[in-house]
Amino acid sequence: MLMSSQWGPIGANPLVTKEDMQNAFRQLAYPLKPYYSEGRARLKLGVTGVHYGPDIAEMEGFSRVLWGFVPFLAGGGEDDMWKMLLDGIRNGTDPEHKEYWGEVGDYDQRLVEMAAFGYGLALIPDRIWEPLSEREQGNLFNWLNQMNSHPCYDCNWLFFNVLVNLGFRKAGLPYDADQLEQNLRRMDDFYLTDGWYSDGIGGHSDYYVPFAIHFYGLLYAELMGEEDPERASVFRERAGKFAAEFIQWFAADGSALPYGRSLTYRFAQSAFWGALAYAEVEAVPYGVIKGIVLRNLRWWFQQDILNADGVLNIGYTYPNLVMAENYNSPGSPYWSLKYFLPLALPDQHPFWQAEELPLPELEALAVQQPAHLVICRRAESDHVVAFNSGHKGTNEHTHTSAKYEKFAYSTAFGFSVPRSEWGISQGAFDSMLALSEAGDNLYRVRRQNEETRIEDNLLYSRWKPWPNVEVQTWVVAGLPWHIRIHRVQTERTLDAAEGGFAVALEPGLQEIIPAEGAGMTAVSSHGASGILGLAGYSEAGLIRPHTNTNVLRPRTAIPTLQAKLAPGTHWLISAVYGEPGNSGEGGKAMAAEPAGDPLQLLGVELTGDEIRVATHTGQSITIPLDQ
Repeated sequence: MLMSSQWGPIGANPLVTKEDMQNAFRQLAYPLKPYYSEGRARLKLGVTGVHYGPDIAEMEGFSRVLWGFVPFLAGGGEDDMWKMLLDGIRNGTDPEHKEYWGEVGDYDQRLVEMAAFGYGLALIPDRIWEPLSEREQGNLFNWLNQMNSHPCYDCNWLFFNVLVNLGFRKAGLPYDADQLEQNLRRMDDFYLTDGWYSDGIGGHSDYYVPFAIHFYGLLYAELMGEEDPERASVFRERAGKFAAEFIQWFAADGSALPYGRSLTYRFAQSAFWGALAYAEVEAVPYGVIKGIVLRNLRWWFQQDILNADGVLNIGYTYPNLVMAENYNSPGSPYWSLKYFLPLALPDQHPFWQAEELPLPELEALAVQQPAHLVICRRAESDHVVAFNSGHKGTNEHTHTSAKYEKFAYSTAFGFSVPRSEWGISQGAFDSMLALSEAGDNLYRVRRQNEETRIEDNLLYSRWKPWPNVEVQTWVVAGLPWHIRIHRVQTERTLDAAEGGFAVALEPGLQEIIPAEGAGMTAVSSHGASGILGLAGYSEAGLIRPHTNTNVLRPRTAIPTLQAKLAPGTHWLISAVYGEPGNSGEGGKAMAAEPAGDPLQLLGVELTGDEIRVATHTGQSITIPLDQ
């Protein structure tokens, strides 16, 4: 599965010491050697397409390796491979060389990749700048300085300009102080509360908050603490607040929530914690930070993330172009090397000296209003689920509905993206309500919302899949059960499908049908997923979606409820179950004798004319049942 090297199989790396992490970086970097171009300035790792074309993609591949090499060298690591990269820098920035990286344009992908060079100039000027001749230094500066003549997108991209100018400043080179200040001020406009940013005004709050905005802010805080102490203090304070929120996204086994876009960056999801240690923000004990960092990479090293040559593939836990972004080139996954920032810390730093600690005892339910999420964790099964109220805004990134608008995102069951547009099996509608005009077989789901709110563990959204169809959705968050309630007002005749969690489709999969009512439970070796119709649904079945739709497993099955809706007002109510582990007996118990009534467990009471919800803080909320 994962390639062997002179350090042994990558999955066998114990990942305990700094030396182990250095070896992990080498295990990821060394397989790239045969793929460098003759002039060493390009890294061609495949032929799959990307919107900015192959030439820039090969430059991107080169650049992203620097995210690991810079801290590796800064912390005392030595490797001859660096000579190869220095040659690539010489040739890639030389306008007279055939592998010159070229003149950039506005909003150019190369503006993104320049940030790694600013990172290098700030941390290792003695290794990336001083070895160059005067002419070579001029070439590097001139190529990077194009950053100051071209705009970046108004989101986390603004930090790329900050990093390049910060690198110039730290290396004693001319820099654009006005743009540096302007972009830092603009980042303040994206700040929400409780440590959260949005990725641009009205943007999502996803992994770009920890592995981009906070990561860069913490770099700035550590590197500019003396020159800009006030802003450095703000970045540290916000990161400390965010740490208390973001820790909820991690399970005890090292996995983290699959949610949002750019998931192919994989272990970059724990890069924030390394940056927190680098900036010496002990928002949680160093041993806890160290545990999150190391367990996360251990978990990733057990997944099918490398091809036969040891090169990172595009995908999440296995190679998967279906879920990839339009900007994912073959070299894109190496942004994950941002994870290795702790290698820049000296051997005697408290991060390396601390004893690795498990996650502290965390709340079973945490409301994260800025991110539109309620995080639930079940310690008994090490299961973390993010329940999502949805967003008013959307974007044109790939599979936005699947990545940002499902009702739930699970560390154990992941989430699915559609393979195509025809029918339930191609749509792979786990944790979604999908609606189609009767007989049309083209389904619509929640993409953006007219209204959203969270009250304790009750999430609400109002959305319109058509102008004359309005859906109000309430989700009562909890584990292992949660409740979904939909009020559908329609002037169209509709087919409805409501999916539970996606479970692995494998030999021996059990299908369990309850004695009464519409429902279905599927039990596999990794867990049980079930859904029970409480009102409005006429039938249930086990949908086998098209392959490679789920981010965790290539073949899945989704317990699904279905109904036909005539024009008018309808109430659709279901109880959804998800429990990881070898849950054969638990799955059977759910169908025959559930472990408690889900309505009673979640404090939900259905009467003839209303639904009463007792939230986890004891608040009572009433939903009138009008027809």
